[in-house]
Amino acid sequence: MALVPIRYPLRSAFVRWRSSLFAAIGIGCTVAVFAGILALRAGFDEIYAESGSEDVALYMRPGATSEGESGLRDEVVEVIKKERPEVARDAGGEPLAAAETYLALNLDRVGGGSTNVPIRGVEEASIKIQGDLFRIVDGQSLTFGADEIIVGRSVSERIQNCALGDTLLVNVTPFRVVGIFEHDGPYASEIWGDVDRIGRALDLGARQRIVAKLVPGTDVKALAKELEEDKRSPAKVLTERDYLNSQKGVVGFTLAFLAVLISTIMGVAAVLGATTTMLASIGSRNREVGIFLSLGFGRFAIFLAFLIEALIVGVFGGIIGAIAVLPFDGMQTGTTNFQTFTEVSFAFRVGPGVLLAALIGAVILGVLGGVIPAWRAARLLPTQALRRRTDVGSHGAEMHVRCQSPVVHFRANRFRERTRWNGNAQRVTGTVRASFVRHPARGARKVPVTG
Repeated sequence: MALVPIRYPLRSAFVRWRSSLFAAIGIGCTVAVFAGILALRAGFDEIYAESGSEDVALYMRPGATSEGESGLRDEVVEVIKKERPEVARDAGGEPLAAAETYLALNLDRVGGGSTNVPIRGVEEASIKIQGDLFRIVDGQSLTFGADEIIVGRSVSERIQNCALGDTLLVNVTPFRVVGIFEHDGPYASEIWGDVDRIGRALDLGARQRIVAKLVPGTDVKALAKELEEDKRSPAKVLTERDYLNSQKGVVGFTLAFLAVLISTIMGVAAVLGATTTMLASIGSRNREVGIFLSLGFGRFAIFLAFLIEALIVGVFGGIIGAIAVLPFDGMQTGTTNFQTFTEVSFAFRVGPGVLLAALIGAVILGVLGGVIPAWRAARLLPTQALRRRTDVGSHGAEMHVRCQSPVVHFRANRFRERTRWNGNAQRVTGTVRASFVRHPARGARKVPVTG
């Protein structure tokens, strides 16, 4: 079965560039929103998936799913920090373990409104354990034992009274902001202070977690099973990486759900727009369809040609959507982590995966929008197609056209517009009021086509 040359849908999309452009813009807007939400999810996943260490362990209360739900008694803290053999030690023999407090403060945003910001009480070992992931970029580090705090860069930019040199009131205790830090993970959205001073200001009677550097070769799964059944120091143990990965589930699912939901609603509108545009164009292209059918091209070939044209429009829509979302790459934003009900700051990440998903989505929308018009075009009969717009005439003409099928003979008595043939009868401009005679090899018979 002969197929319609690929040049036909390509040229048709460009010749009818206005209608193609409007359909592509509708598809592009849809996939831009889809890609934007996927970029949000990619940025949120990045701060959790690519941070945390396998040789750092977190100890929490058994059954706790986050440190906000946890609480460890003082005697448990002392046993884990000073007696557990899996905890590594520094050059001076001190354990690389720190007991930390964690709570959410409701603070005012710079632009209005309020949000929950995590405040963490840390020990000196906390900063040592973080190593190169933690960096002071402005001001100085904490003076332990003093009412001082350091804040993540995103917090200093988004939250009132958190700029360098400001004073933040924690409960009824004023804390001075002495430094701005960066961290390659979710800790960059937190406020840090001395664990004893923060605990006293917030009236916290327990530590929420212990973070510890592990001795190389420690089997964390075996350790978790051991401490789960320990009577003296029961605790839930996770590597820092496993814990951070567990915190992204709800938000990641929510963003994915929103991407599908919003894109589906907008996609229906885009598909309807593309369908309407192509249906309108088919009304003015009946003669082209009729000539293809008369030349021996099958209905499936015509259906495929129009479907390819819709696919081309979808590809251009995907390119428009990708270009629209690219400027958002790296833009900082924030959302609530539903595991801890605190705000987490992160950046849009428009990577190759997001762009590929946008392009695939655009192609799908384009093809869906082209199915009905392509099916309608394939169902036309030659007599129905060639009967349209037959009031032409200025002088007679006669043409012979050769293609892969046998010779086709047109006797046209009048033309008003220029008739143009490209290659093997790719396109006809003008309408025919005449008779159509098939070559004797295909069976000689006349088919009236006068309108």
